[in-house]
Amino acid sequence: MNWTELLKSEMEEAYRATEGLMDLVDEDKLDWAPEGGAEWMPTRNLLRHLTDACGWCSTNFVEDRWLAIMQGDGSDAPPSTVESVAEAKAELAKDKARAFAAVEQAGEDALASKLMPAPWDPTERPLGQHVLQMVGHLNTHKAQLFYYLKLQGKPVNTFTMWGLPEPQAE
Repeated sequence: MNWTELLKSEMEEAYRATEGLMDLVDEDKLDWAPEGGAEWMPTRNLLRHLTDACGWCSTNFVEDRWLAIMQGDGSDAPPSTVESVAEAKAELAKDKARAFAAVEQAGEDALASKLMPAPWDPTERPLGQHVLQMVGHLNTHKAQLFYYLKLQGKPVNTFTMWGLPEPQAE
């Protein structure tokens, strides 16, 4: 398997599962956050962050824009919140398209051989590894949404977390 195939496969699964979890969010819970700390994002902010955790970040690696962003050029920075679940799902679909476009734009050779650091880690790594880490970024926040839903008493389980159909009883 090459980088392009691996990334597209991982992205497809992550976005599918994330969308399924978004379907379980109640509109009246958008301002909900777990109790017990100031570091928890309200659900509406978490939903928004899910919509730029992979595609927007991957594009910034592919276009080598992170340095400019870190120096204050946030001209295309996404907003920090959504007003509805429908908006979050629409933005997630755009981010998915952006993620797949970034992989295509990069091409297999660059994914495998273009070395670069991340703004948060000076270690040079192949571009494909950075993009894969952004899929991991999406999956991390998808798990956060899973636990938000679990704490709200929603009937979620491992199958829900990974966007898989429930096994049928025989």
